[in-house]
Amino acid sequence: MERTTCCVVGGGPAGMMLGLLLARAGVEVTVLEKHKDFLRDFRGDTVHPSTLRLLDELGLGERFARLPARRLDQVRMHVGDTVLTLSDLRRIPGPHKYIAMVPQWDFLDLLASAAGEEPAFTLRMRTAVTGLRFEDGRVAGVRYTDEDGGPGELAADLTVACDGRDSLVREAAGLRQDLFDVPMDVWNVRVPAQKDDGKDGRVFMRAEGRQFAVTMDRGAYYQTSYLIKKGTDAELRANGIEWFRERIGGLFGWGPEVTDAIRSWDDVKLLEVTMGRLSRWYRPGLLCIGDAAHTMSPTGGVGVNLAVQDAVAAARILAGPLRRGTVRDEDLARVQKRRLMPAALVQKAQRGEHEALLRPALDGVLDHGRLPLPFRLLGRVPLLTTLTGYLGGVGVRPERAPAFARP
Repeated sequence: MERTTCCVVGGGPAGMMLGLLLARAGVEVTVLEKHKDFLRDFRGDTVHPSTLRLLDELGLGERFARLPARRLDQVRMHVGDTVLTLSDLRRIPGPHKYIAMVPQWDFLDLLASAAGEEPAFTLRMRTAVTGLRFEDGRVAGVRYTDEDGGPGELAADLTVACDGRDSLVREAAGLRQDLFDVPMDVWNVRVPAQKDDGKDGRVFMRAEGRQFAVTMDRGAYYQTSYLIKKGTDAELRANGIEWFRERIGGLFGWGPEVTDAIRSWDDVKLLEVTMGRLSRWYRPGLLCIGDAAHTMSPTGGVGVNLAVQDAVAAARILAGPLRRGTVRDEDLARVQKRRLMPAALVQKAQRGEHEALLRPALDGVLDHGRLPLPFRLLGRVPLLTTLTGYLGGVGVRPERAPAFARP
């Protein structure tokens, strides 16, 4: 029987950050990741100011600055002929007044490299968790298949589920999220960027004619999320790819030189949006954090940063009990208590945006002359865009690096 002190399931942002911090605390930690590498398209690529500050505190700021990145400091929305600035990060407090757009695999490689410098850290790729181990009703580790497909078991004092919105560990533990209604699914696609179009450093949203989409400047290309009504993917794809090229091209003013890059429906990736939250994030021997605990809407792109903040809180609260071998339910409850409010507030804001903006846009009843009051106020009171920039970029109850993790 293999054994570790803390088994982290999932090598995403939450899992890798938690592994790094616990290892710096001297806790033996093993991260299990089912893929052979971190290369996946259309994952959360936004690293917000609160996370950038955290990287500085961990001594990783200079390494991060060497990664290929775009800096986004404004979010704008076009509704018909009306243009609104929804958030502006240029005047928020702190050293980082922008969102860094960095391929998630580069971010994860950085965390993995830093964690690999710690003797207490182990990362096992191509290791897929298949179930949980139980001893006397307590979660006592995991079952897995290794890179050769062979079965194995890993005993652990604590197992942390960081395996995302479709968490197998959450399901195996019998934990069920309370789900929220969402009006949309998302098509993700990338197209070549046009030169000198003034979009550098910004995110643009467009709503017109029962369409809503967001495009982000990534330098050589635009990463674009095109919203469709929930459950209509198969129906809409029956129209053919030419139909989609015309729709998205008309929405953003792109010609064939841009839209022809969408060669077939294979280039259009579906994200089936779900949104929910566990009423209890833990059971004896197990803790869920990130999307495994509170599955976020892609609205606002805050999921990665909330997951990282969860990991920091979990490491600070649990490092001592893990070193002593005395992790109690009360310790796990402290993590949930610390992180519940930020997650709940963000989800409340996301649900409000769904109902005030996204559902009306997809129904074709969003009137640029009669926008909801909060959006009209953003246009009239510019200071509010700094507030929304702060709430989106820094957030409620941002976490600071624990002393044991600082160089």
